[in-house]
Parts: sequence; structure tokens; C-alpha cells
Amino acid sequence: MRWSPLARKEARTVVTSKGVWLLAVLIALWGYRPSYIGWDGLGANITAGYVQIAGTVLLPLGVLLLSYQSIVGERTSGSVKFILGLPLTRTDVLLGKVAGRTAGIAGPVAVACLLLGIIGLVEHGVFNPILFLGMVLITLAYVGVLVSIGTAVSAVAKRTVTAAGTVFGVVFLPLVLFWTRISTAIFTQVTGTPVNPYEPPASGPLFLLLRLSPDGAYRVVSNWLLGVGNSANTYSHVLTKLEPQTQTNAYVVEATFAPGTAPLYLHEAVGLLIMLVWAAVPLGFARYYFSRGDAV
Repeated sequence: MRWSPLARKEARTVVTSKGVWLLAVLIALWGYRPSYIGWDGLGANITAGYVQIAGTVLLPLGVLLLSYQSIVGERTSGSVKFILGLPLTRTDVLLGKVAGRTAGIAGPVAVACLLLGIIGLVEHGVFNPILFLGMVLITLAYVGVLVSIGTAVSAVAKRTVTAAGTVFGVVFLPLVLFWTRISTAIFTQVTGTPVNPYEPPASGPLFLLLRLSPDGAYRVVSNWLLGVGNSANTYSHVLTKLEPQTQTNAYVVEATFAPGTAPLYLHEAVGLLIMLVWAAVPLGFARYYFSRGDAV
């Protein structure tokens, strides 16, 4: 792996920065959300649920902000010429940047998850360590997906301000904060069927749209691990939706489809495929663009 020295340098640069440790502190504070519904549904394993909450909103924003300068910053400073002067292809540079940034961010994020585990152990007692480890691993995989997207934007953008605007206005806002509204609006526009979030139609395409964002796919897979239900909403909203005589604006397959009628493509395992696509496709496009001579 010719890109491994570049990856190690990138990881050291990230892990020694204040920003990544500030992110770790913030997501630990953000993730700790004890609730009666969470305790009733998961018991002591609510601690694993804290990891899912830690992986929403603040984590994608922080990872994108820590990734968008990975290449465009080198281009702006002129140091990209030195990197490309090394015996590395531009594909090697992309892989080194992604691997290094992922490792550099994953370490502090893992520490934040460990902190949540310690707090949960003290507050709620012994939880399932295999489940907790699985939640940490899928969250770190989500970090890798976000780094891939941020690095892809960085490789294509000509200026730092363009990269920053893209990761915030084109990636974070629509794909993390507002994807539910956007996807339901698309569904209504195409099919003419209005969507009531409290009683959504039993439509496979609608539920597929809701989980096509990287954030939605992550929550589908993490809910699968937690065993709370098939949904792109957070685990507490899913548990609330499945309570009898309870109304909440969560889109849960078990609460909407009759048993055995949900399409196969709504299986939770498809969420893993969606995450893989989000990791590979932007990088593939960035590789094509970055490999052109005028991209430097």
C-alpha cells in the first residue's frame, strides 16, 4: 500500500488537532439521553442506544467539517504539488487521505463511545458488550462514509469556501437535517399521494426514499442491531411509534405494513449497501475528476 505513509501522516495531523477532540466531547454529551421509553424497550442496552444518538447530527457535521479541507486545503497552499511529486498516483493520494482522516477521526469518536459506555455501565448496569461493540463499529463505518464524501468534495472543489459551502449546503442540510421532508415532498410530487407522517401510506418507494441518505441508512442498520424496528428514525422514536395507542411522526415498517407485506428491498441489510454506495460513488467521481491534469 504505497499510500500508507500519507495515511499515517494524515491521521497524525487530525488526531493531534483540537477540533476532533472537541467533537468527541460534544458527541458524548449529545449522545447521553436517558429516557423511560428507551429503558422500557432496551433495558441496560440503552447504553448502546446512546451510541446511535451520538452518531446523529453533530457527528456528520463535525466529520464533514474535518474532511472538506483534506485536498482543497493542500491545493490552496500549494503543498499538493509536493504530494503529487511523490511516487503516488492520484488514486493513492485519495485513498491515503480517506484512510488517514478516517483513522484520525475514528480514534476520538471511539473514545467518546467508550465514555458513553462507562456512563451507561454506572447508570444502568451491565449491558450486552457484543451489541455495544457492534454499535461502535457501525458508527465508525459511518465516519468512514462521511470522510469519503467530504474528501470527494475536497478533491473536486477549486476553493476552500466552495468546499465548505458544498459540504454544508449540499450534503449536511439536505441529506442529514432535512432529508425526511425532502423525500416525502419528492414522493408526493411524483405520485400525487400526500404523506401524513403520523399515518404514512404503506408504500415501499416512500420508505426506500427515507433511507437513501447516508444518515438514514446508518439509523436503519443501527436500529437493526438494537432490535427495535425497521426505520430510519432514531431508536426512541421507533419504540414510541410501536407503543399501542401512541402517535408520533416516525416512519416504521412494522407499524405501517401488514406482517409479511413489506418489500424485500426494505430489509435492514440494504442499509449496509446504501452506506457502501455513499462511500464508493463520490470517491469514484472524485477520482475521475482529480486524475485530470487541470484538477491541480
